Amino acid sequence: MAGFAGRRVLALESRRAAEMEVLIRKQGGEPFVAPSMREVPLEGNEEAFAFAERLFAGQFDLVILLTGVGTRQLNRLLATRYAEDAFANALRGIPVAVRGPKPAAALRELGITPAVIAPEPNTWRELLAVLEGRTERRIAVQEYGRPSAELLDGLRARGAEVTRVRVYQWDLPEDTGPLHEAARRLATGEFEVVLFTTAIQMVHLARVAREMGIEEAMLANLRRCQVGSIGPTTSEALEEFGVHPLLEPSHPKMGLLVKEAAENPENLVTDGTFPSFLGN
Repeated sequence: MAGFAGRRVLALESRRAAEMEVLIRKQGGEPFVAPSMREVPLEGNEEAFAFAERLFAGQFDLVILLTGVGTRQLNRLLATRYAEDAFANALRGIPVAVRGPKPAAALRELGITPAVIAPEPNTWRELLAVLEGRTERRIAVQEYGRPSAELLDGLRARGAEVTRVRVYQWDLPEDTGPLHEAARRLATGEFEVVLFTTAIQMVHLARVAREMGIEEAMLANLRRCQVGSIGPTTSEALEEFGVHPLLEPSHPKMGLLVKEAAENPENLVTDGTFPSFLGN
């Protein structure tokens, strides 16, 4: 049997859960996919409308967009109060920086070419690096579910006046049954491989395990698994819980994460003991 060779593989993917299950099975794994999150619009997002008023008044020198989902949702939100093309027209008047290809694609849907695109692996570090030397000081940052404190602090350290624009937040899925089952099975050592595709998955997994009173056991067994992380931002979140990912894919893509995890069985010791850390 190729790839995972029948190993039990846990994934916490939500939006593409069905696709993730197929990918794992194709690589010879026994998948259990537990959706771990959903995007929730912030109620009465006056913060976004206040940002829009300042944007339309020319009070920003640079706008940074961190996610494609957030960019599209911000555009839809502002269209409920202003002209449908008001957001796009305002962005055409100033440079726009994006964290990677997804917000770049969302921006191009509006007919706008980003002035700055952070290279892979598309973290706050690459974004700060690519913005080095720019003179804009009044900067708005469209945030995603997990606040990017490091990016904001880095910009402020360069003398920028930074405005956060929170468009949506992450919450637990409406049906938490599979996630609770994943935490229970992890706590009893039933998984051998765990794959993470975004940082908030680890936060929510720990949250439900804590509510169940099994967080310590869950984390202890998770640290014994072959853990794959989609990229540095997710790896940082895992490290905060003492979980050291054994690998990151060559590019931050879900399919490559599954494929390259399956191609590295040497990262999992099969005699009943597991390495705690073998590098990224």
